[in-house]
Amino acid sequence: MGLAATLLSLPCAVAVAWFLERTRSPGRGIVQTLVMMPLVLPPVVVGYLLLRVFSPRGTLGRALEIFGMPVAFHWLGAVAAAAVVGFPLFVMMSALAMKGVDLRLERISRSLGRGAGATFWRVTLPLSWPGILGGALIAFARGLGEFGATIILAGRIPGETQTIPLAIYAELDSPGGEERIWRLILVSVGICFLSVLAARRLDRWHVRRLEMDR
Repeated sequence: MGLAATLLSLPCAVAVAWFLERTRSPGRGIVQTLVMMPLVLPPVVVGYLLLRVFSPRGTLGRALEIFGMPVAFHWLGAVAAAAVVGFPLFVMMSALAMKGVDLRLERISRSLGRGAGATFWRVTLPLSWPGILGGALIAFARGLGEFGATIILAGRIPGETQTIPLAIYAELDSPGGEERIWRLILVSVGICFLSVLAARRLDRWHVRRLEMDR
């Protein structure tokens, strides 16, 4: 579910990061505030707002159910919750990666007749992909550990929506569960540690690469 959430948010995170870093639109402040909201709101509030959006009683939730893609109390709900809570970190790190790209290279590309889209695909994205990948790893780790939004939007359905945090919660709520959770804790800590370590290595490599190109 964490991997699906990361892949789902990848194009949107890159597009929003480019908008925030490479445009001077008057709406940038509003977009940046909205992007950061899941990072500062209580996870339960995020989950409740998502539940209101994707509820089968609402227009969007009803339409998704008709097309066979229910979100509320479905494994897709766990994916959506993980994607939303990890999205701010994904955008922040992607924007930092694009910020490190020398603007002169983009100006040269534009002076050679390439448009904004072609310049993004041929210059900005190739030079910033390590930082974007690092952001994906951090977003993956953040989404993997989400509890509050997931349990509100997707519930705790064994075998369908039960993530590692929900499984740990269920074990703690059952007799003798405290002795059984250590494997889940070690797996969770290990995955998050490796994700953060890989992101840091990618960030350092990205910085060295940009410095060598200048």
